[in-house]
Amino acid sequence: MTEQIGSQDQEEQELFEHLRIEVDKGQALLRIDKYLMNRVENATRSKIQHAIEAGSVMVNGKEIKASYKVRPDDVITLVLPDPPRDNEVYPENIPLDIKYEDDDVLIVNKEAGMVVHPGYNNYTGTLVNALTYHIQQLPQLPGNSDRPGLVHRIDKDTSGLLVIAKNEKSMAFLAKQFFDHSITRKYIALVWGDLKEDGTITGYIGRHLKDRRIMAMYDGEDKGRWSVTHYRVLERLGYVTLIECQLETGRTHQIRTHMQSIGHPLFNDAMYGGDKILKGTVFSKYKQFVDNCFSLLPRQALHAQVLGFIHPSTKENMYFEVPFPEDFRLALEKWRGYAANSMAIEND
Repeated sequence: MTEQIGSQDQEEQELFEHLRIEVDKGQALLRIDKYLMNRVENATRSKIQHAIEAGSVMVNGKEIKASYKVRPDDVITLVLPDPPRDNEVYPENIPLDIKYEDDDVLIVNKEAGMVVHPGYNNYTGTLVNALTYHIQQLPQLPGNSDRPGLVHRIDKDTSGLLVIAKNEKSMAFLAKQFFDHSITRKYIALVWGDLKEDGTITGYIGRHLKDRRIMAMYDGEDKGRWSVTHYRVLERLGYVTLIECQLETGRTHQIRTHMQSIGHPLFNDAMYGGDKILKGTVFSKYKQFVDNCFSLLPRQALHAQVLGFIHPSTKENMYFEVPFPEDFRLALEKWRGYAANSMAIEND
């Protein structure tokens, strides 16, 4: 919603609403700069404080100070002299790793670091910008004007396979498969700790009550949506384990949230605590080794390796699999070497 608001300045400058947040009824008292850091993606505390000082952040229609404490049912708005961006997605000539394409679908192997669709502070350089250049008329699901062709997504720093619908028929057909959980999706993840056996994680996933950028597990459907992840151990490497995760549902940050909930967060997953040494020794050489692995793989160790679905037109079973990207492969080889060396020492 765009709203013109009369300023108190003598020049009567028009201000436009760029962001509107209605505070939850259960929100505890919290400084507004801290609150907005948790709610606004890619916003730093200093940027928020500058916006507050400039009078751009208002609560219930009034300017406030950075020390203001957010209360339940407050309405927070960000107002600026320029109109907000439109929702049009502009085509950009960005190279894509296309694994398959026909008249109905396109399979992309997304690199880590690429945002899937435009959003706050990510209006350009996204996969959708690239797709809009590659395919002139992408279909849209109702209410998703900025996400043409997309029936699912993966996180910015997750690599791997995505299926794109090239027409309305394909989009409806694929969306139904995702709704029915009949799509095959297998991810490879490197997690902290020694997982003893295969398993299944279930529960309700919803936004974290204190940090809205991340997700959390809850007991009831009033706070989240039902989620199911099956995992099996592929390789034990001492202080980390390589696993395969198969999704029944596709919730935001599902694997990342699920693995953290059982005490095995993804390796180098900064949002969910995996960017610290959680298992291992206290020796400085080990710390240096882990830091080297973090440098090789500067993101969460998660790769969407397998994607399978029924083709919208031919009704054939389609199956795609891609190898690890280089950063994941290098970090994994380092851990394999460390595990082999540790085992050799133990056997001496």
